[in-house]
Amino acid sequence: MSFNVIGIGNAIVDVISHANDMFLDQMGIEKGIMQLVDRERAELLYAAMRDRVETPGGSVGNTIAGIGALGLKTAFIGKVRNDALGRFYAASLEEAGTAFPNPPKDVPLPTSRSMIFVSPDGERSMNTYLGAGADISSADVPDVFDGADILFLEGYLFDKDEGKTAFAEAAAKMKAAGGRAAITISDPFCAERHRDDFQRLIAGDVDIAIGNALEWMTLYQTDTLEDALAQASAACDIVACTRSGESVWVLQGGQRFEAPVTPVTPVDATGAGDQFAAGFLYGVATGRDMETAARMGVICAAEVIGHIGPRPKANIRALFAEQGLL
Repeated sequence: MSFNVIGIGNAIVDVISHANDMFLDQMGIEKGIMQLVDRERAELLYAAMRDRVETPGGSVGNTIAGIGALGLKTAFIGKVRNDALGRFYAASLEEAGTAFPNPPKDVPLPTSRSMIFVSPDGERSMNTYLGAGADISSADVPDVFDGADILFLEGYLFDKDEGKTAFAEAAAKMKAAGGRAAITISDPFCAERHRDDFQRLIAGDVDIAIGNALEWMTLYQTDTLEDALAQASAACDIVACTRSGESVWVLQGGQRFEAPVTPVTPVDATGAGDQFAAGFLYGVATGRDMETAARMGVICAAEVIGHIGPRPKANIRALFAEQGLL
């Protein structure tokens, strides 16, 4: 079988709970960002959760699931342990129609998990334990690229050297197969940590790059978004930027395209960027123009912030049809 879009990233089980700002302060959780935690801290936070909803997550895993729900053939390359969470993760992807070519294995570390605390304003504070998923390396990249169109890479994988080798291996195999590579910057702190690597990737191996305004400005060390995007678009064919409730910008070939956004108070902002990427990459993969692809991304993001959890619940194709996008 050939796949339209293949993702590679950290296979993480998201454990989502509600929490107010006082709780976040008491637990030393910085609101609104992703923090890496060790195994002991992960167990402490898990035990402190009042209500738990467990879903297969990971930034690119969420995106790939969204693209699969839209009807394209998808696969996700990740690494999980043969434990309860790992088996849950693999089975959930397969049941949703996304291939998971690496079965759970008896590896040293537990399956990765992220404890996500959702505030009353919908903001999410992520506390991620990089278990087995972050140990993915070039040896874990299967031969699934023949006939594929887009490979989607997750910036978080750069937090370990093994992940960098997985990136390089997957990108090389995708290029050999004649496909395109896309990357999500993932997080402003990720951009800070891996600035040189990301700039080199965007200039050399990547055809499509997606990030939010803060991520782009952090990556190119500039106070103006326009300057950051100008540098990015000079190096990369397609550059997409989400702007926190303002219109989305996409740059290609010296042109800037916009997709309007209607600001709403989110129920849960978890997965907003991931599902924007799903809609946008679906549009790109199916040959839509940049404005249409961006509008598709906006619709996907708006749907996912309207409920708890990082993956769509509504029929997104029906939402596209209502807006005349299909």
